[in-house]
Amino acid sequence: MSVPVPSPAGAPPGQPKKAATAAWIGSALEYYDFFIYGSAAALIFPKVFFDESDPATATLLSLATFGVAYAARPVGALFLGHFGDKLGRKKIMVFTLILMGLSTFLIGCLPTRAQVGTLAPVLLVLCRVLQGISAAGEQASANSMTLEHAPPHRRGFFTSFTLSGTQGGQLLATLAFIPIAAMPEDQLLSWGWRVPFWLSIAVAVVGYFIRRNLAETPAFEQQTATEGVVKMPLAILLRHHWADVLRVIAGAVIASVSTIFTVWALAYATSDAVGMSRSSMLWVGALANLAALAAIPLWATLSDRIGRRPVYLIGATGSAIAMFAYLWAISTGNYPLILLLGIIAFGVVYSAANGVWPSFYGEMFSTRVRLSGMAIGTQIGFAVAGFAVTFAAEIAGPDGDDWFSVALFTAALCVPPIIAALSARETYQVPTEVLGEHTPETAAERATVTA
Repeated sequence: MSVPVPSPAGAPPGQPKKAATAAWIGSALEYYDFFIYGSAAALIFPKVFFDESDPATATLLSLATFGVAYAARPVGALFLGHFGDKLGRKKIMVFTLILMGLSTFLIGCLPTRAQVGTLAPVLLVLCRVLQGISAAGEQASANSMTLEHAPPHRRGFFTSFTLSGTQGGQLLATLAFIPIAAMPEDQLLSWGWRVPFWLSIAVAVVGYFIRRNLAETPAFEQQTATEGVVKMPLAILLRHHWADVLRVIAGAVIASVSTIFTVWALAYATSDAVGMSRSSMLWVGALANLAALAAIPLWATLSDRIGRRPVYLIGATGSAIAMFAYLWAISTGNYPLILLLGIIAFGVVYSAANGVWPSFYGEMFSTRVRLSGMAIGTQIGFAVAGFAVTFAAEIAGPDGDDWFSVALFTAALCVPPIIAALSARETYQVPTEVLGEHTPETAAERATVTA
């Protein structure tokens, strides 16, 4: 028998669960779109959109297009964060889902290099930019929605559903590519790779119906009714919360662990240097994400009891160490060892930081600027993570097999998140209505609102 979860004052009954469910399903469906691109960039696109006569360069360019979306994210965050703090969390959640579904469907319709020459990769990059703009507002709006609907003592648990959703989306993307990757080469490269992208139309439709009936958060509605909304959230954010924005930027670099695990390690394992099959490595990702679905809410629940900082630090420092073990296992070609260490490194250890950051970052900001702060901070950090794959491909050397240097590079990228967490305040016991009020605005600034 389930225990009823109390809603915040002024909220319709059951809204915490509804918000968490909407965040989980919407993020799962949207990040399904996002991560099928990552799998295709590692396995398919070098042969479809780039010059096959130079496989190493083709792979490098393909992985660079994966990073393009991360470069577009900060730009999208400026706009979507601004409108999310002015118009509400719900509108941004619906918009981002539709944009992601449409741009991903269009990727499945693109002509190949053999058909239109260099126009093919140009169109691919344009669609990838749209994906990045969409992703810029997705997590920040979903995290703000769940945090502001959650009971104060369970904010970590409820906000973690957004990240459980991203892992679920990654799992769906991996499972979708397993039968595709097993197809005969000619069918795979001609039409098979397009099918997972076409399915994104269903993603957009399902996600729209889930999110359109969700109530706006009581915190945002109360602010709108009593104080109005800030005309320029970015100005307030950068004047009073700039240190926290820098902390979130540094903390978000932890996503490099995910991109290197998901994309570079997959490309390395299936290269001639190691020779693992595509399907077997996709199963490593699938099972690691399955483990993450269980680990993320457990880590988040622990953070509701002992604090955000210690759990986040476990994930950040542990990931720096675990990546050495995982990439070493790939270099040995020992599949059971690869599977075991992949599940531990990504499914369990990385999940500690991944499951806690939605509440950890969101609690740094007040309702007036929360979505802007999270969107801008995370997306700049994620931009570094996106291009970490390209740098890893360069660091791996001409043969793409210098795994130790890539592991060292990944460990170095875990240092900024560790510093950010050590310098941050502990907020797990701070009431929701006073979060982010350590640097209150002046009376004149609080009067700069839109009725």
